[in-house]
Amino acid sequence: MDMTREAMLSRPMVRERNILRNVYLWMTGGLTLTGILAYLTASSPQVLNLIFGTPGVLLVLILAEFALVIYISARMDKISAQSAVFAFIAYAGINGIVLSSIFLAYSSLVISRAFFTTAAAFAGMSLYGMTTKRSLAGMGQYLFMALWGVLIASVINMFIGSSSVYYLISYAAVLVFLGLTAWDTQVIRGWNDAYGSTMDEQTYVKLSILGALRLYLDFINIFLYLLRIFGRRN
Repeated sequence: MDMTREAMLSRPMVRERNILRNVYLWMTGGLTLTGILAYLTASSPQVLNLIFGTPGVLLVLILAEFALVIYISARMDKISAQSAVFAFIAYAGINGIVLSSIFLAYSSLVISRAFFTTAAAFAGMSLYGMTTKRSLAGMGQYLFMALWGVLIASVINMFIGSSSVYYLISYAAVLVFLGLTAWDTQVIRGWNDAYGSTMDEQTYVKLSILGALRLYLDFINIFLYLLRIFGRRN
Protein backbone atom coordinates (compact mmCIF):
# COMPACT_ATOMS: atom_id res chain seq x y z
CA MET A 1 0.00 0.00 0.00
CA ASP A 2 1.48 3.38 -0.96
CA MET A 3 1.75 6.28 1.48
CA THR A 4 -1.04 8.25 -0.19
CA ARG A 5 -3.47 5.37 0.20
CA GLU A 6 -2.41 4.78 3.79
CA ALA A 7 -2.87 8.46 4.59
CA MET A 8 -6.39 8.39 3.13
CA LEU A 9 -7.36 5.36 5.20
CA SER A 10 -6.13 7.01 8.41
CA ARG A 11 -8.14 10.24 7.91
CA PRO A 12 -11.88 9.70 8.57
CA MET A 13 -13.14 12.78 6.71
CA VAL A 14 -11.13 12.06 3.58
CA ARG A 15 -11.95 8.35 3.83
CA GLU A 16 -15.68 9.06 4.07
CA ARG A 17 -15.70 10.83 0.71
CA ASN A 18 -13.79 7.95 -0.85
CA ILE A 19 -16.05 5.28 0.66
CA LEU A 20 -19.20 7.06 -0.52
CA ARG A 21 -17.71 7.46 -3.98
CA ASN A 22 -16.86 3.75 -4.06
CA VAL A 23 -20.35 2.86 -2.82
CA TYR A 24 -22.01 4.81 -5.64
CA LEU A 25 -19.60 3.39 -8.24
CA TRP A 26 -20.25 -0.20 -7.13
CA MET A 27 -23.99 0.44 -6.93
CA THR A 28 -24.03 1.97 -10.42
CA GLY A 29 -21.99 -0.94 -11.74
CA GLY A 30 -24.40 -3.40 -10.14
CA LEU A 31 -27.44 -1.63 -11.59
CA THR A 32 -25.80 -1.56 -15.03
CA LEU A 33 -25.08 -5.29 -14.89
CA THR A 34 -28.65 -5.96 -13.74
CA GLY A 35 -30.12 -3.90 -16.57
CA ILE A 36 -27.94 -5.48 -19.26
CA LEU A 37 -28.68 -9.05 -18.16
CA ALA A 38 -32.39 -8.29 -17.76
CA TYR A 39 -32.55 -6.95 -21.33
CA LEU A 40 -30.49 -9.79 -22.81
CA THR A 41 -32.56 -12.41 -21.00
CA ALA A 42 -35.83 -10.80 -22.12
CA SER A 43 -34.51 -10.83 -25.70
CA SER A 44 -34.01 -14.60 -25.70
CA PRO A 45 -37.19 -16.71 -25.85
CA GLN A 46 -35.17 -19.85 -25.10
CA VAL A 47 -33.69 -18.43 -21.90
CA LEU A 48 -37.05 -17.02 -20.83
CA ASN A 49 -38.67 -20.39 -21.35
CA LEU A 50 -35.92 -22.05 -19.31
CA ILE A 51 -36.32 -19.63 -16.40
CA PHE A 52 -40.07 -19.10 -16.30
CA GLY A 53 -41.24 -22.27 -18.01
CA THR A 54 -39.14 -24.84 -16.17
CA PRO A 55 -40.48 -25.69 -12.69
CA GLY A 56 -38.11 -24.75 -9.90
CA VAL A 57 -35.60 -22.65 -11.86
CA LEU A 58 -37.04 -19.27 -10.84
CA LEU A 59 -37.35 -20.42 -7.22
CA VAL A 60 -33.69 -21.49 -7.18
CA LEU A 61 -32.62 -18.10 -8.54
CA ILE A 62 -34.66 -16.22 -5.93
CA LEU A 63 -33.29 -18.39 -3.11
CA ALA A 64 -29.77 -17.76 -4.43
CA GLU A 65 -30.44 -14.02 -4.23
CA PHE A 66 -31.55 -14.28 -0.60
CA ALA A 67 -28.53 -16.43 0.22
CA LEU A 68 -26.10 -13.93 -1.31
CA VAL A 69 -27.65 -10.97 0.55
CA ILE A 70 -27.45 -12.86 3.84
CA TYR A 71 -23.88 -13.98 3.04
CA ILE A 72 -22.69 -10.41 2.41
CA SER A 73 -24.58 -8.84 5.30
CA ALA A 74 -24.09 -11.43 8.04
CA ARG A 75 -20.53 -12.53 7.29
CA MET A 76 -18.96 -9.20 6.39
CA ASP A 77 -16.46 -9.42 9.27
CA LYS A 78 -15.31 -12.90 8.23
CA ILE A 79 -15.26 -12.95 4.43
CA SER A 80 -12.48 -11.50 2.29
CA ALA A 81 -12.90 -8.36 0.21
CA GLN A 82 -12.63 -10.48 -2.95
CA SER A 83 -15.47 -12.74 -1.79
CA ALA A 84 -17.65 -9.73 -1.00
CA VAL A 85 -17.03 -8.29 -4.47
CA PHE A 86 -17.79 -11.62 -6.17
CA ALA A 87 -21.00 -12.09 -4.13
CA PHE A 88 -22.23 -8.60 -4.99
CA ILE A 89 -21.57 -9.09 -8.71
CA ALA A 90 -23.28 -12.49 -8.60
CA TYR A 91 -26.30 -11.00 -6.84
CA ALA A 92 -26.63 -8.14 -9.34
CA GLY A 93 -26.35 -10.62 -12.22
CA ILE A 94 -28.93 -13.06 -10.88
CA ASN A 95 -31.27 -10.19 -10.08
CA GLY A 96 -31.02 -9.04 -13.69
CA ILE A 97 -32.11 -12.48 -14.90
CA VAL A 98 -35.03 -12.55 -12.44
CA LEU A 99 -36.16 -9.02 -13.37
CA SER A 100 -36.10 -9.74 -17.09
CA SER A 101 -39.87 -10.18 -16.98
CA ILE A 102 -40.39 -6.42 -16.59
CA PHE A 103 -39.48 -6.01 -20.28
CA LEU A 104 -42.40 -8.30 -21.10
CA ALA A 105 -44.85 -6.73 -18.66
CA TYR A 106 -44.19 -3.03 -19.29
CA SER A 107 -43.52 -0.80 -22.29
CA SER A 108 -40.11 0.81 -22.75
CA LEU A 109 -41.69 4.21 -22.08
CA VAL A 110 -43.03 3.10 -18.68
CA ILE A 111 -39.69 1.51 -17.77
CA SER A 112 -37.80 4.68 -18.77
CA ARG A 113 -40.14 6.94 -16.79
CA ALA A 114 -39.87 4.74 -13.72
CA PHE A 115 -36.08 4.54 -13.98
CA PHE A 116 -35.39 8.24 -14.38
CA THR A 117 -37.92 9.15 -11.67
CA THR A 118 -36.23 6.64 -9.38
CA ALA A 119 -32.77 8.04 -10.18
CA ALA A 120 -33.84 11.61 -9.41
CA ALA A 121 -35.68 10.75 -6.19
CA PHE A 122 -32.91 8.42 -5.02
CA ALA A 123 -30.21 11.03 -5.67
CA GLY A 124 -32.12 13.65 -3.69
CA MET A 125 -32.69 11.42 -0.66
CA SER A 126 -29.15 10.04 -0.67
CA LEU A 127 -27.77 13.57 -0.87
CA TYR A 128 -29.94 14.50 2.12
CA GLY A 129 -28.60 11.54 4.09
CA MET A 130 -25.06 12.49 3.12
CA THR A 131 -25.27 16.15 4.15
CA THR A 132 -27.76 16.39 7.01
CA LYS A 133 -26.46 16.92 10.54
CA ARG A 134 -29.65 15.45 11.97
CA SER A 135 -29.49 11.86 13.21
CA LEU A 136 -31.84 9.59 11.28
CA ALA A 137 -31.40 6.62 13.62
CA GLY A 138 -34.86 7.02 15.12
CA MET A 139 -36.42 7.32 11.68
CA GLY A 140 -34.82 4.03 10.66
CA GLN A 141 -36.75 2.11 13.31
CA TYR A 142 -40.08 3.50 12.10
CA LEU A 143 -39.17 2.84 8.48
CA PHE A 144 -38.48 -0.83 9.19
CA MET A 145 -41.82 -1.07 11.01
CA ALA A 146 -43.50 0.52 7.99
CA LEU A 147 -41.68 -1.89 5.68
CA TRP A 148 -43.06 -4.86 7.61
CA GLY A 149 -46.49 -3.28 7.32
CA VAL A 150 -46.08 -3.02 3.55
CA LEU A 151 -45.01 -6.67 3.32
CA ILE A 152 -47.88 -7.92 5.47
CA ALA A 153 -50.41 -5.79 3.59
CA SER A 154 -49.05 -7.14 0.28
CA VAL A 155 -49.52 -10.73 1.41
CA ILE A 156 -53.06 -10.03 2.64
CA ASN A 157 -53.94 -8.27 -0.62
CA MET A 158 -52.83 -11.33 -2.58
CA PHE A 159 -55.98 -12.98 -1.22
CA ILE A 160 -58.22 -9.90 -1.35
CA GLY A 161 -57.16 -8.77 -4.81
CA SER A 162 -58.06 -5.11 -4.30
CA SER A 163 -56.56 -2.83 -6.98
CA SER A 164 -57.01 0.21 -4.70
CA VAL A 165 -55.02 -1.44 -1.91
CA TYR A 166 -52.45 -2.60 -4.48
CA TYR A 167 -51.66 0.97 -5.52
CA LEU A 168 -51.88 2.31 -1.98
CA ILE A 169 -49.24 -0.23 -0.97
CA SER A 170 -47.10 0.83 -3.93
CA TYR A 171 -47.17 4.51 -2.96
CA ALA A 172 -46.43 3.67 0.68
CA ALA A 173 -43.51 1.42 -0.34
CA VAL A 174 -41.96 4.17 -2.47
CA LEU A 175 -42.03 6.54 0.51
CA VAL A 176 -40.56 3.87 2.81
CA PHE A 177 -37.65 3.07 0.51
CA LEU A 178 -36.95 6.74 -0.14
CA GLY A 179 -36.66 7.19 3.62
CA LEU A 180 -34.43 4.10 3.83
CA THR A 181 -32.19 5.59 1.14
CA ALA A 182 -31.44 8.62 3.32
CA TRP A 183 -31.07 6.44 6.42
CA ASP A 184 -28.76 3.91 4.73
CA THR A 185 -26.55 6.72 3.41
CA GLN A 186 -26.15 8.03 6.95
CA VAL A 187 -25.50 4.51 8.24
CA ILE A 188 -22.59 4.19 5.78
CA ARG A 189 -21.16 7.43 7.10
CA GLY A 190 -21.51 6.02 10.62
CA TRP A 191 -19.56 2.89 9.68
CA ASN A 192 -16.70 5.07 8.56
CA ASP A 193 -16.75 7.13 11.76
CA ALA A 194 -16.75 3.99 13.92
CA TYR A 195 -13.30 2.99 12.64
CA GLY A 196 -11.68 6.28 13.56
CA SER A 197 -8.17 6.47 12.14
CA THR A 198 -7.69 2.69 11.93
CA MET A 199 -9.03 1.04 8.78
CA ASP A 200 -7.23 -1.38 6.49
CA GLU A 201 -7.74 -1.89 2.77
CA GLN A 202 -9.81 -5.06 3.17
CA THR A 203 -12.29 -3.35 5.51
CA TYR A 204 -12.45 -0.34 3.22
CA VAL A 205 -13.46 -2.50 0.25
CA LYS A 206 -15.93 -4.60 2.26
CA LEU A 207 -17.70 -1.54 3.68
CA SER A 208 -17.95 -0.13 0.16
CA ILE A 209 -19.56 -3.34 -1.09
CA LEU A 210 -21.98 -3.62 1.83
CA GLY A 211 -22.99 0.02 1.41
CA ALA A 212 -23.44 -0.49 -2.33
CA LEU A 213 -25.68 -3.49 -1.68
CA ARG A 214 -27.93 -1.57 0.71
CA LEU A 215 -28.36 1.38 -1.64
CA TYR A 216 -28.75 -0.97 -4.62
CA LEU A 217 -31.66 -2.68 -2.86
CA ASP A 218 -33.25 0.69 -2.04
CA PHE A 219 -32.96 1.79 -5.68
CA ILE A 220 -34.32 -1.44 -7.12
CA ASN A 221 -37.32 -1.45 -4.78
CA ILE A 222 -38.19 2.17 -5.52
CA PHE A 223 -37.94 1.39 -9.24
CA LEU A 224 -40.15 -1.71 -9.03
CA TYR A 225 -42.89 0.02 -7.04
CA LEU A 226 -42.82 3.02 -9.39
CA LEU A 227 -43.22 0.57 -12.27
CA ARG A 228 -46.41 -0.66 -10.65
CA ILE A 229 -47.65 2.93 -10.33
CA PHE A 230 -46.65 4.16 -13.80
CA GLY A 231 -47.73 0.93 -15.46
CA ARG A 232 -51.31 0.90 -14.21
CA ARG A 233 -52.67 0.57 -17.76
CA ASN A 234 -50.52 -2.51 -18.25
